[in-house]
Amino acid sequence: MEHEFYPTPISQIRKKEYPLLNKTTYLDHAGTTIYSRSLMNEFSNLMKENLLGNPHSKSPSSSLATHYVETARHRMLRFFRADPEHFDLIFVANATAAIKMVAEGVRDEPLWYGYHGDAHTSLVGIRQLANAGSRCFMNDSEVENWLSQGPELPMQEKSKTLQPVGLFAYPGQSNMNGRRLPLDWPGRLRRAAARSNSQMYTLFDAAALVSSTQLDLSDHVNAPDFTALSFYKIFGFPDLGALIVRKESGHVLLKRSYFGGGTVEMVIHGKGGVDAWHSTRHSSLHEALEDGTGAFHNIAALHCAVDVQERLFGSMTQVSQHANHLASVLYDQMCAITHSNGRSMCVMYNSRTANYRDRKTQGPTIAFNVRDVNGRYIGKTSFEQISIQEGIQLRSGGVCNPGGIAQYLDLTAQDMRRGFKAGLRCGNEIDEMEGKPTGIVRVSFGAMSSMRDVESFMSLLQLLVDKEKSWGPLQVAQTECALGGHSGHSTEMTPPMSEKHDFGSNSSHSQKNFTMQTKTSGGMRSSFRRLMCF
Repeated sequence: MEHEFYPTPISQIRKKEYPLLNKTTYLDHAGTTIYSRSLMNEFSNLMKENLLGNPHSKSPSSSLATHYVETARHRMLRFFRADPEHFDLIFVANATAAIKMVAEGVRDEPLWYGYHGDAHTSLVGIRQLANAGSRCFMNDSEVENWLSQGPELPMQEKSKTLQPVGLFAYPGQSNMNGRRLPLDWPGRLRRAAARSNSQMYTLFDAAALVSSTQLDLSDHVNAPDFTALSFYKIFGFPDLGALIVRKESGHVLLKRSYFGGGTVEMVIHGKGGVDAWHSTRHSSLHEALEDGTGAFHNIAALHCAVDVQERLFGSMTQVSQHANHLASVLYDQMCAITHSNGRSMCVMYNSRTANYRDRKTQGPTIAFNVRDVNGRYIGKTSFEQISIQEGIQLRSGGVCNPGGIAQYLDLTAQDMRRGFKAGLRCGNEIDEMEGKPTGIVRVSFGAMSSMRDVESFMSLLQLLVDKEKSWGPLQVAQTECALGGHSGHSTEMTPPMSEKHDFGSNSSHSQKNFTMQTKTSGGMRSSFRRLMCF
């Protein structure tokens, strides 16, 4: 039964605003949510009815574009409950671009970098700039111990009087399994740094978190120094991101060497390099850091996005209640489904400290793998292809979370190096090594998800009850019109001759080719070659 959290029943919202969902089950809202029909219509009308020029001018069209940009900036700060007196918002391409902006701000300084093991790859990459050392905190306990002991920065070897800048980064929500991390770390770190007279800042990756809950920066004293996010995770469109900066910490970003058009008051070329000089804008952080012409059309679209979001769903709190309810229902059903021999089908990768009924500790994302009747893993690639045949769109692989994958799949650094030597790469179809899966399957819910999505996915799992991995051949019947697809589909897989595998051997011997063939009710056949590791 559908629980209703919105002003209008979700079935009516989907019928009017998301007709494309009649043809598929979309379960990758952690990647991006879906834009509504009203959003695209309103943005189209905005573009058709207004002439917007490059903001770096004084013409009427440029002034109008500037108006849309600046009002959108303040509106998005209010959306995240960030007081413009204490925060500035810098528009960037996406969350990764926001993270990179912080990295570029500190790269010319002696830098110590600490990051959580559950971090997105984009956070991990900053460690390459940490010339004063780095540390990966493998779990929350290590962070808690570090904070309680009073974090201190290492002294520079060349100068015992110079301390590096410290940057601690972590996600608000794991992009792998949706676990939500503590929100009090930035304030605690700031107080500890003040006691030790250290330059220590927090970079908060909110990209996964903001997709399905309210980001609340109203407590500026305890808020992160730098918050990175993407708007398409929230609204589906526009393709745009932001870096929200505490103004007290903004001076860190102004130390960067590069400057771009629009961020300077004057530039002198300097003949032969002599007298080369420039003066950076200082009236605001965003004026000093938004290089070149911003994506002013996309920024203007944020007005439409917020209007439609609030009209359809009320608030982000209601979105959070709705999405987490669906995730909790699916999680319980996945935990309960078994083969006839009593063996659990799904291996769930969730934290012991998280609960799908507690939105403070868990978001609407589920990470798992599937086992056959004999307890052998069904490869993530195989499972995703079966899902596609059944009209279900989800995510599989390493999901850009190397630490989470290693922790939950019990993969050591040595395991990963052996895998790399044997051909394992991010995104490829080697699904298993030495009996361990190399990635996971992920499903995630968003504002416009419904109980129908839960039912469709459970119907898929029911098709695999009592099936063996060594399918030969296995007919997977597609549920008729479950997702607006065609009835009569089946998937036929021919397994390799042997499932023995020595992962330490040459990759050419450790990968087996086989063909997946798809039959339709009309008798048409299609096939594609895939590589699997057994």
